[in-house]
Amino acid sequence: MTQPRTVLVVGGGAAGNTITVLLRRAGVAVDLVEAKDDWNATAGSGITLQGNALRVLRELGVWDQVEASGFGFGSVGITAPDGTVLHAQDDLRTGGDDLPATVGMQRPRLQQILIEAVRASGASVRLGTTAEILDQDADGVSVRLSDGTEGRYDLVVAADGLSSTTRAAIGVTAKPEPTGMAIWRVAAPRPAGVVRTDLAYGGPAYIAGYCPTSETTLYAYVVEANRDRASIPPESYADEMRRLTRHYGGSWPEITAHITDPAQVNYTWFDRMLVEGSWHRGRVVLVGDAAHCCPPTLAQGAALSLEDAWVLAQMLTGSDAWDDALFQAYYERRIARVRPVVEASVQIGQWQLDGVRDADVPGLMARTMTMLRELP
Repeated sequence: MTQPRTVLVVGGGAAGNTITVLLRRAGVAVDLVEAKDDWNATAGSGITLQGNALRVLRELGVWDQVEASGFGFGSVGITAPDGTVLHAQDDLRTGGDDLPATVGMQRPRLQQILIEAVRASGASVRLGTTAEILDQDADGVSVRLSDGTEGRYDLVVAADGLSSTTRAAIGVTAKPEPTGMAIWRVAAPRPAGVVRTDLAYGGPAYIAGYCPTSETTLYAYVVEANRDRASIPPESYADEMRRLTRHYGGSWPEITAHITDPAQVNYTWFDRMLVEGSWHRGRVVLVGDAAHCCPPTLAQGAALSLEDAWVLAQMLTGSDAWDDALFQAYYERRIARVRPVVEASVQIGQWQLDGVRDADVPGLMARTMTMLRELP
C-alpha cells in the first residue's frame, strides 16, 4: 500500500487552515502547528470578505456557515466627513454571480469556522508549538518542533504570517515595510442604517469607514499617519479613536458612543511586502502573509491568502512531482495576481498621504477588482 504524502503546515490562520483542509480532503497526511495556544480564536474585530474570498470558502465547504454568520451586501458608498453620500456604486461580484459581492463578519467567528473544518478533516493539530529546525534534502524536510518532537515531511508550508520565522529560516530576506499609515479598529453594535461599507476620505483621518458584520454588529475603522506605538498607552486607545471619529457625521455618532473599552480597540500600522523571484526554497513553500501583505485599503489581504492556499492545494494534489518546477509555477501563477493588488492597495493609501484629493480611488478599485473576477 502506498504511503500518503506528508505535509507540515506552520501557522493556523486563514491560509494555513484552508490548505490543511484541502490537502486532507485529497488524502494527504497533514500536521498543523500553531504558535498561539488559543489558535487565535478570539483576536480581531471584523473582516471584509469579497467574492473571490467567498469562492474559496465555498470550495472549502464552509460557505453555509459563513453566510449564516455574516452580513452580505452589494454596494459601497463614498461619503463626505459629515456623512453626506457623494457616490454609491454596486460592488463587482468577484466570486461569480451566485455569490454576494461582499460579506462582512466578525473575524473570531470566521476563525472558529475554519478551526472546526480543520478538526473535522482529521489533521493532527499542535497548539502553542512552532517549527524550530528545518533540515532539508532532495526528498523532504526533517523538522524539530518547539515541544521537542521531530518529524519527517515531504513538504513544509509556511503559513505563519507577516512576521514569519519560517520565511527567515529558509533565507528569504524580504521583510514587511511600513507605508506611513496606521488603523484604529473596533467592533460595535450596528446602527440600523448601516447596510454596506461607507468610506469617508478626509476629515481628521485619512479614511473613516465601517462594515456590517452581522444583523447586530459592525466593525469601524479610522486611518491616520502612523505614530510610535510606545507613545500611545493602551489604556488610551478608546479615547484616541473617539478623538478621530467624533468629527464624522451620519452613523458615526452612534458608533462613537460605543467606543468606550480600550481593550476592544486595536491599533495597527499598515505594512507592505512582496517576496519576489520565488516563494519557495527546496521543499519549504510560502503562502499568505508569509509571502505578501498589503494595506487593507482594498480589503484583499485574507482573500489573497485564501487564494494562495486553494491554488497550491490544487497544484500539489494534481501533480506527482513536488519539485522546483511545480513550486515556481505556483509562484508565477500567483505573482501575476498578487502584485497588482499589493500595488493598488499601497497606491490608494499613498494618494491620501500625499494629499491628492482628486485621486481616482473608485476607478483604481474598480479596475483592480475586475481582474479578480477571473479564477486565481
